[in-house]
Amino acid sequence: MELTYILFQVAVALLALASYFIHRRLTYFQRQGTPHDAPHLLRGNMEGFNSSRTIQEIMQEYYNKYRESKVPFVGFYFFQKPCAFIMDLELVKHILIKDFSNFSDKGQFYNEKDDPISAHLFHLDGPPWRSLRSKLSSTFTTSKIRAMLPAVVSVADELMAVMHEKAKRSSVLEIRELVARFTVDVIGTCAFGIQCNSLRDEKAEFLHFGKRSLVDKRHGPLLFSLMFSYPKFAKRLGLIRTAPHIQKFYQRIVYETVALREKENIKRNDFMDLLIDMKNQEERLTMEEVLAQSFVFFIAGFETSSSTMAFALYELARNPQIQDKVREEVEEFLEKHNQLLTFESTKDLKYLNMVIDETSRLYTIVPNLDRVALKRFVVPGHPKFVIEAGQSVVIPSSAIHHDPSIYPDPYRFRPERFSSEESANRPSVAWLPFGDGPRNCIGLRFGQMQMRIGLALLVKNFRFSTCSQTQDPLVYNPKSVALSAVGINLNVEAI
Repeated sequence: MELTYILFQVAVALLALASYFIHRRLTYFQRQGTPHDAPHLLRGNMEGFNSSRTIQEIMQEYYNKYRESKVPFVGFYFFQKPCAFIMDLELVKHILIKDFSNFSDKGQFYNEKDDPISAHLFHLDGPPWRSLRSKLSSTFTTSKIRAMLPAVVSVADELMAVMHEKAKRSSVLEIRELVARFTVDVIGTCAFGIQCNSLRDEKAEFLHFGKRSLVDKRHGPLLFSLMFSYPKFAKRLGLIRTAPHIQKFYQRIVYETVALREKENIKRNDFMDLLIDMKNQEERLTMEEVLAQSFVFFIAGFETSSSTMAFALYELARNPQIQDKVREEVEEFLEKHNQLLTFESTKDLKYLNMVIDETSRLYTIVPNLDRVALKRFVVPGHPKFVIEAGQSVVIPSSAIHHDPSIYPDPYRFRPERFSSEESANRPSVAWLPFGDGPRNCIGLRFGQMQMRIGLALLVKNFRFSTCSQTQDPLVYNPKSVALSAVGINLNVEAI
């Protein structure tokens, strides 16, 4: 009886301590005098997350509410994590570029011991991130990307063949699915040296697990919010972020690919070759690290490019005059270059590049950038606004892309926004689909290359238009961590 009473007292004391800690955390901005919305006990300011609203919608509404406040940041609770929600582009530039050394970490959950696939470049912080970023940068040099281009063109040619076959059978196609198959086959070839064949095989494993990776979660909302709110504590608890079937699939593919290449001494000059070389050098990567980097390269390269291409085709279908202008540019380009696509020459597709940039603005796949302050930071010009050491920071890039004071009539699709003349009149950090500064997307140029080639050949070979099955407005999947439309049906006519 006495032991039970003691345990009860301990439980009550722990509960009281936890309640006090959570109360202190959820009143942080109130004590600081920083503008903010009162948070929900568990959801913070993330009301509707994973159920009725995308992260883009949540942050857009919050940004719009405080847009006229003229303060450098406001308070935002990412579940129970208090974050400085950045409202000022000059402060964005300080965080991403000018004072990057103080904001180099992201403060995301990863667990290299229990969940090794989560410990990839996108999540890592500190010396491990710097070391890995430096090593992986050699993968995306101009010469390496140039060497991958023939493989991309080959997959694009296969996409054209499949599109012609499907267009003969039906004039209406689900374009989101088709371009996803294209990018899966590109990444499978360029990263793993594997013929995924998802363009022909509708049950291809790579496509299935690629799509599930962004939706399937190992835990429910409570533990999911715990990992976001208290990443270090969640790591000490041994929590795992990756769904088991996702981890098993990529582990099997990567381990089998590495074993085969090492046994047969196979060299393909691709991403996997670089990782294998790094594994076998003095500063070697472990197999778990090889797995993690392979996973994030596949997911990032597949999802961001395929969604952007699908959204671009959707807007071109809705704006036939813009589509005609792209087609005319592509035809003139191919005639000038003897029907050959090269890495250097595709940069000359200036209007197509403007279309891609405008699509990336209007449909920002990754809604925000996360950082954490390593030291106390007083906002220049605003001495009352301080980001304390250890404070999390959220840059709402998607909301910035829809700010009418930066992009007038922001929901209109207008590629001319990214002409050299108009771009020169905006701060560089006003466009952040791939981040900016030393921690920007390492595969940016590769992603842009595969989008240019895929879109150029699609617009050259087909005319896209809306039909009765085209959603307007588009419907997005709130359970996806990236902006993902629930089907994009377009009328497709071979030219």
